[in-house]
Amino acid sequence: METLQMLSCQKDKFRLEDHVTYLNGAYMSPSLKSVEKAGHEAVTRKCRPYQIKAEDFFTHTKRLRELFARFIDAPDYRNTSIIPSASYGLATVAKNVKLKAGDEILLIDEQFPSNVYIWQKLAEQNNATVKVIRAPKIGENRANIWNKNMLNGISSKTAIVAMPPAHWADGTLYDLIAIRKKTKQYNALLIIDGSQFIGAAPFSVKEIQPDALITVAYKWMLGPYSMGMAYYSDYFNEGEPIEENWINRHNSEDFAGLVNYESRYQPKAGRYNMGESSNFINTPMLIKSIQQLLEWRPENIQQYCEAISKQAIEQLRNKGCFVEHDNYRTKHLFGVYLSEHIDLEKLKAKFTQNNIYVSFRGNAIRISPNLYNTEADFEKLVDCFN
Repeated sequence: METLQMLSCQKDKFRLEDHVTYLNGAYMSPSLKSVEKAGHEAVTRKCRPYQIKAEDFFTHTKRLRELFARFIDAPDYRNTSIIPSASYGLATVAKNVKLKAGDEILLIDEQFPSNVYIWQKLAEQNNATVKVIRAPKIGENRANIWNKNMLNGISSKTAIVAMPPAHWADGTLYDLIAIRKKTKQYNALLIIDGSQFIGAAPFSVKEIQPDALITVAYKWMLGPYSMGMAYYSDYFNEGEPIEENWINRHNSEDFAGLVNYESRYQPKAGRYNMGESSNFINTPMLIKSIQQLLEWRPENIQQYCEAISKQAIEQLRNKGCFVEHDNYRTKHLFGVYLSEHIDLEKLKAKFTQNNIYVSFRGNAIRISPNLYNTEADFEKLVDCFN
């Protein structure tokens, strides 16, 4: 077993100004300088389209899919596809799922809307039901209770469990291994939205065995906007894509033969690649960011974020704020629930005055650090609560 490598601050690899305390990676990541450079070079290359060869439509996307498969510990890169957004990836799942009247789709309370609307529509179309596992009250054992209620909610009626590895608003961790085991008992699908997890925390397809994993590039994967990645298990190998683009068809690499229309698709999840998935600007940018993340390793990012935030979290708890127990939350994203004596509007004003960037989601202040942050950033944050 490899030992963790304690990383140092990597702010020099980003363009964040010194006066800015950016604790809002869950909103949108800053671009790495290396990713920015890759994007600039790609834009310049497009100025000379005659330098873009036919094989370039496929070689870079294959490389991207291989890197993503390696990053999520998926055995076969062909089970991955390139998507424009999480909603697109989830819609692909919904199009290829068979439900019957009375089936249940299980969701976590207050999930991100893109992982709710699609299931509401699917349930409505099939006379099925969306069942939401509500969040317990703030307090001790909250995460344990939530996980227990989630497991108890899976039954013979459950057809789909659609959830994140951790809650997008406060970082509460869910026991995906136990949930996967329970879904298998009832032949229910496990569909994971990893948008606030993949890139900053370890994830193994081999271990979790999800039926689908969807994520976006512009948050924790440190990549460009309007791009994401998906993993679809072999369950979806014979499904129908959302769109019938030329590039997801069999033998599309043969430009001269494109008028010989094909009924067959690319193998496995290749059929689900979005149109223009060869994107000559975004693809090299995402390749570059995944290469950097593979070097850093998500488990090291978790360790770093825990180290720089530990003292500040203890101080916030001493002020009466609630932060989920350290063992049951992510370290790159956590929610701070305020005590009654703290004025939220005054706190927001102090954040603005001190150039501190966080998010407000539900009843929580969502704080989401990364390797560009330091312990001093958290000291600055805590001072605003005084």
